This record gives sequence, C-alpha cells and structure tokens, in this order.
Amino acid sequence: MEFVKMHGTGNDYVYVDGWGHDLEDGIEDLAIAVSHRHFGIGGDGMIIVRKPEMPGHSGRMEMYNLDGSRGKMCGNGLRCVAKFLFDRGRTHTMTEFNLETDAGTRRAKVFVGQDGKAERVRLSMGQPILEPARIPAAFEGARAVEVPLEIDGTVYKGTAVGMGNPHFVIFVDDVDSFPVEAVGKKIEHHAMFPERVNVEFVQVLGENHLRQRTWERGSGETWACGTGASAVSVAAKLTGRAKVEAPVEIDLLGGRLTLEWDGAQGEVFMTGDAVEVFTGTWPHAVV
Repeated sequence: MEFVKMHGTGNDYVYVDGWGHDLEDGIEDLAIAVSHRHFGIGGDGMIIVRKPEMPGHSGRMEMYNLDGSRGKMCGNGLRCVAKFLFDRGRTHTMTEFNLETDAGTRRAKVFVGQDGKAERVRLSMGQPILEPARIPAAFEGARAVEVPLEIDGTVYKGTAVGMGNPHFVIFVDDVDSFPVEAVGKKIEHHAMFPERVNVEFVQVLGENHLRQRTWERGSGETWACGTGASAVSVAAKLTGRAKVEAPVEIDLLGGRLTLEWDGAQGEVFMTGDAVEVFTGTWPHAVV
C-alpha cells in the first residue's frame, strides 16, 4: 500500500489513495498500525482520500484517529487533502473546489507555490454550532459560554462549540505550564460530553493573537487542530477576548493559523500550510 505522509501546521497524518482501491476490511486496525510513532509510520491518524460521491465535488476525506476511531472533520487534514488532489491533477487545475467530509461540504482555495504545487489552503470550516444539544454537550440553555465544569475539585470555565467535532474552549493564564494531558483527558471523557470532546486550552497574547494547545479526543495532545482553532476563534469573539471585525491569529505547537468569523451565523474560514513530507510503501495488501 502506497502512502503519503503530510502535515498541516504539524498536525500529521498518513494519507492513503483510496481512489481506485477497495480499502474497507480492517481499516480501523490499519489506522492504528500506521499511526504508531515507534512501530509504524507515525501520525495523529490516517486519512483516506476517496472519490467524491456528490456532483460538483473534487474528492472526499475519510478520517481515522490514531486509536482507530472515526473522525467527522479535521481542518488541517482537509487542507492536505486539497493539496493531495491539486498536486496530482485531480482538480483539473482548479484552485477553488468543493470537498466532501463526514461533517458536510467544505470549500477549499489553494494558493500555489513557485513549484506549481499547493503551498497554503484557505478552507470554509462551516458554521459554528452553539446549541449544546447539537454539539453535543449536556449543558442547559441556548449556548454554553463560559460555563463551569468541575474536575477534581477545580472549576474550569469553558465555551462549547461544534465545528463538525465537539470542542470545549478554556482560557488560561499560561498555556505552556498548564497540565494539558491531566485535565484534557478527564474533560474528554466527562459525562457532559456524550461523544467525548476535544479540549482547547488558550492564552491571550495580544489583540486578536492567541496561543492554543489541544487535547484531541482519540489522539491526545496534537501539534495543531484546525476545527479546534476554529472553535477557539469563535469562543474568543463570543467572550470578548478578540475583536469580531478582525481575523484571529492563533499560534499552535506546529505553527500559525489565521481564522476569520463575522461573529454572526456565517462560516468560519481558516488559512494555513499544507506540507508533503515523504512517500513510501506499507506492507499491507490493497485490492
């Protein structure tokens, strides 16, 4: 099985071309095997690039976390899917095209580098979901903004946002020293989140400038999370920590993402890099 190792802002996945292959049996076990950083290729999971099922689309993303669980959406991964398709001529030279995800259609705009390949990608990330029942989260009310959540006797205030994946955004004074793993793991499995949750810990660095660390459900702490950064930008504007009229720059462990949201019911837009690291062959039979 041929694969491509790619990353978007350090959020790395193993990409498999499912265009002409029947990749169905044992796919969860395959995702676990290839994602292992010591015994496999290494990554935050595996993404299969499929043929589109809907007219007017250029491809479909099928995403698996490193524990084999299925994910609905990954912004950093989808930027790399856009690069994968564009660089291989499957968008027929179009630099703007639609992509299918389990969270719905997303629009991609490719910025081409001097080598003629995709260098950066701007994605429509969809409208943020703020109603707790639809995220899903078991908080009461029309929105869950700065709601308290107790972990081991400490109360954390967070904002729940759905971006295809459920997110809980907590602002802290110093994100570098914060115990992300200890707290993130317990919030991920908290009873308030019936489908588990991704947790973002965020520090305000300046005007519309944030720093984010993410505990991602099924993967642990990752170097970047595109849906998480989208949720963070929404939470920052909802809580008055960022100006609504300006883009938000978010620093992650793997680099910087630019997020745009109008503070109303419009879509979130995310711009960031898409990088191909290497290609190879995995000893797994593909039909």
